[in-house]
Amino acid sequence: MLPRSEYPRPQFQRNHFTCLNGDWDFKFDDNNMGLKEKWYLDTEYDMNIVVPFAYQSKLSGIHDTSVHDVVWYKRSFKLKDLKRTILHFGAVDYRADVWINGQHVCMHEGGHIGFEVDITDYIKEENILVVRAGDDARALDLPRGKQYWKDQSESIFYTRTTGIWQPVWLEQVPDTYLKSVYMTPDLDNKSIEVEFLTNGDMDIEVEISFEGTVYVKDRVSVHNKSKRTFHLSDTKLAEWRQPIFLEWTPENPKLIDITFSYKDDYIKSYFALRKVSAENGKVLLNNLDYYQKLLLDQGYWPDGILTAPTDEDFIKDIMLCKEMGFNGVRKHQKVEDPRFLYHADRLGFLVWSEAANAMTFTRDGAEKFTKEWMEIIKRDYNHPCIISWVPFNESWGVDFIKTNKDQQAFATSLYYLTKTFDQTRFVISNDGWDHTISDLFTIHDYQGNKDILKKSYDNIDDVLNFKPAKRSLYAPSWSYNGQPMIISEFGGIAYQKDDTEGWGYTNAVDDDDFIKRVEAVITGLQEANHVNGYCYTQITDVEQEINGLLTYDRKPKVALNLIKAINDRKK
Repeated sequence: MLPRSEYPRPQFQRNHFTCLNGDWDFKFDDNNMGLKEKWYLDTEYDMNIVVPFAYQSKLSGIHDTSVHDVVWYKRSFKLKDLKRTILHFGAVDYRADVWINGQHVCMHEGGHIGFEVDITDYIKEENILVVRAGDDARALDLPRGKQYWKDQSESIFYTRTTGIWQPVWLEQVPDTYLKSVYMTPDLDNKSIEVEFLTNGDMDIEVEISFEGTVYVKDRVSVHNKSKRTFHLSDTKLAEWRQPIFLEWTPENPKLIDITFSYKDDYIKSYFALRKVSAENGKVLLNNLDYYQKLLLDQGYWPDGILTAPTDEDFIKDIMLCKEMGFNGVRKHQKVEDPRFLYHADRLGFLVWSEAANAMTFTRDGAEKFTKEWMEIIKRDYNHPCIISWVPFNESWGVDFIKTNKDQQAFATSLYYLTKTFDQTRFVISNDGWDHTISDLFTIHDYQGNKDILKKSYDNIDDVLNFKPAKRSLYAPSWSYNGQPMIISEFGGIAYQKDDTEGWGYTNAVDDDDFIKRVEAVITGLQEANHVNGYCYTQITDVEQEINGLLTYDRKPKVALNLIKAINDRKK
């Protein structure tokens, strides 16, 4: 298999880049001697690895699942032109130190989000790039998601990921260049606000088009930061036939192209007219009631672990979900690759973006998590597919939130901090239970009986007294205020279809039994009075969990149209 070579950031795509995926030299540093011995200089590395796959994965070429907390990478690259050069990393778990030609150029902490560094002052025609990755497998206050701190996977925890696990690439830009944009659509006023961030004074050419026809062309003068609102006039909307054709939905995912150019630097992007809101206990998409039918998606693959083997694997997962009648996913304990979000944008697929949590709370861990969470929002702000931000799940990382005021304050502060950066999406402080303040009232319930499920959500007083996993739905001093109710985890029906042994919350014995059980839990929620959407656990089996609708290698356990017929009962 050839290493992944597609453009890693398709919503901010420059007209040229250099992919650094592929074969790198590699070395374990179990005694943590690399810094003392200056391995970033002329040191022999004793292994090879295929980037961007972590050493624990089969696709890395190493496939060693034992604990190695410190690892080193090295490769060479050549440059014909020594103009301003930016080095990008999609994600390195957890701490990365980077050297160019023996000189330290940056350090980054946060294993689930990317970073970049200007290496112009360090490059020459032939260059050596070295990365040291440190990832403490036992540190429970570091964000880890489903990566297990013990040697072998068990229960709901899986194989760890250490080091580089998303693409690495170079971009060369003018001395003054566009660093990033924030694009905020206003569906009601048919406009888009663009915030520009540059490293100096620039006159940026902006062009907006739809289906190949240019409708807006403008020039914006920027000094480091600037905002401009581009209005799409009624006349131009009429040329696009009807406004509704411009609105993004999973059923009709219209994307509007936008480009930014300065000198020979040309950037392609897109946005969508999409609005998320709530009214009278209902979720609205573009001001209309919209019922969410989601799948829990861990984002793991047998051979790549957290890294998709190919770009086509992202597309395959989305299309399989849609073929089963689901309109989105809750990405669970993982911040997904921007390529997945790009395909969700263009194919029409809702995403709840959830952080990878720590297991325990410390002040140091809270500081690290907050920084990483802000970087996540910054990177993914422009994707129309994302409709919810979920900093915490089931009190992970705030494990004593019910009684600990520090942890209550932390969850609440992240809600408001997220709202400071983004007023256009839902924010859920702590998905499943122990909510402080949240825009959606989300509950996890693995009851397998249809009648019990339906009855549980017919009366709001009964709901508020419900204690899933013996946890209260709200932390003390917080209460329900009419938010839309989403059952954001349910199902979890185990069905073994291959030689993988494992577990689920209930168990099916054959195809007929499995589809009957799936039908029971889905229709039980569809028929409940107060349920405004659901998220079934889960899309695929993962390692020892066999409660997916698909096997771990994405084979359907039953005909997909049978599941679609169940989902389609609720419009």
